[in-house]
Order: sequence, then C-alpha cells, then structure tokens
Amino acid sequence: MPRKRRRSGVVSFVFLATLAVVGGVIFAVWRGAGPLPDPEGCKANVSGRTVNLDPEQGRNAALISAIAVRRGLPARAASIALATAFQESKIRNLAHGDRDSVGIFQQRPSQGWGTAAQIQDEHYAINKFYDALVKIDGYETMRITEAAQKVQRSGFPEAYEDHAPDARALASALTGYSPGGDFTCVVHEPKTHGTAAAVTRSLAGSFGSGLEVRRTGARQDLTLPVATGQDGNRQGWAAAAYLVAYAGNLKIESIAFDGLIWHSGRASEKGWQDSNADGSAVRVILR
Repeated sequence: MPRKRRRSGVVSFVFLATLAVVGGVIFAVWRGAGPLPDPEGCKANVSGRTVNLDPEQGRNAALISAIAVRRGLPARAASIALATAFQESKIRNLAHGDRDSVGIFQQRPSQGWGTAAQIQDEHYAINKFYDALVKIDGYETMRITEAAQKVQRSGFPEAYEDHAPDARALASALTGYSPGGDFTCVVHEPKTHGTAAAVTRSLAGSFGSGLEVRRTGARQDLTLPVATGQDGNRQGWAAAAYLVAYAGNLKIESIAFDGLIWHSGRASEKGWQDSNADGSAVRVILR
C-alpha cells in the first residue's frame, strides 16, 4: 500500500510540474508578444449599420461589387446581387446545394446557367447573374426581393428581402458611394512577398481596363490614378475597398487614398487611419 501511494504522489508531482512549465511558457509568450491578434475578417459600417463578414465572404462581396462597377451598373444592381448571394450561399462559392445548384448564387446547370465548373468560377457566375438582371425592365426601382426573385425563381420569393439592409450597406461601401473607409478588413501580416503582376491581374479581371495601374519606385509599389470629381472619388474608393478585401491573397502591406491609409497586420485592427494621401490616386505598397 505505501508503494502505491508513493507512485501516485510522483505522478501528481510530474503532472503539476508539467502544468507549471506549460503555464510559464504561455505567460512568457503572452508578455513578449502581447494579446493575440484579432481574427481575420471584414466589416462595412454605413449610416450606423454594421455588416461583418469572414475573409471569403469579404472577397466575394468585393468581387460582386467590382463587376457591377466594371459593367457600369448602379449600386442597386450590386445590392440585389449581394442580397441574393446572402440568401443562396451566405456569399460563399459552394460546391454543392439543392439538387444540382452550385456556386455563389446556387445556379443550376440543368436550368441553363452553364456547367458546374463554369458556375463555380466566381467571375462567370456573377456576370451570368447580371446578364439576367439587366434584362428585367425596371429592376432599379423594384424591391430587392422582387428583382432577385425574377432572376432566381426561388421557392421562397420573399427571403431575399431579409438581407436587403445588409446588402445595401455593403454595396454602398464597396462601390464607392460611401467613401471614407467604410469598408475595412483585419488581415494578418503577410508572410511572403506580393507581386505587382498579381495585383494588376486581379484588378483587370474584376474592374476591366477602365482602371489604370502604374508601377512606381524601386519596390513593387503601385499607383492607380483616378479622375477628379465625384465619379473619380467613387472609383478610387471602390478600388481601395476591393484591395483591402483581397489584401491577404495579394500580400498588400498598405493602401492609401483621399486622406486615409489602411495597413495590414495588427494595424488593420484599427481600420483606416488619417494620412496625407491625396485623392488623385490609390497608392498600394506590397510586402
């Protein structure tokens, strides 16, 4: 019996000692590095309404809005598309769904939307949605759910309206109608270097040739000139918001435009900050 008690005591001592060591390591790391960073994600804050998204949702929402800008569509079109994407997939590019539905809008190959592979290409799916939307007379003045239903032909025709307020806030921020950094993301510090070529390809694929991209300086820094006036300012903020949403993928260190600057890493938790950046161009620094 005494031998068993001794063994039990040894086990307890080893366990407590291990716990103390682990606790000490965690405390040392905490003291050295400070609090853990916030989780990555995006947020739009427009007229008091806040919409929170995870990184994938943020990128898809930015792409939906950028393609609307590229096609010269009103922000209302982006609102309708975003409300539809919220309802159908939570703005995710799903590989499955009801029956043969796939993608952001849960479009069905059997209903003529394209092949499953095509529909899972976000650019293709978004353009197909807008192709159908612009054929609807008066969609700009319809309730969001009515316009969405005419495109989707859903069994739940009123469901899209549940997402209309969030969709309007996102569309306003992402198309540049709510300027001033109303869309921001928390993005952890990039571990690898980005390239000017990758940023240029991403912008061209989403915004088309209407957005000029210039390389500046010895580093792979970029400048996106915009026109003066309200239209140019909207274009600049639409591009800036898109780049924030894709900053993690493109390894962007900072984005500056029209008196504000956004930084990746811990600084991204503070959102856009005051800077001396002017409104003539969006300036991008890569890691």
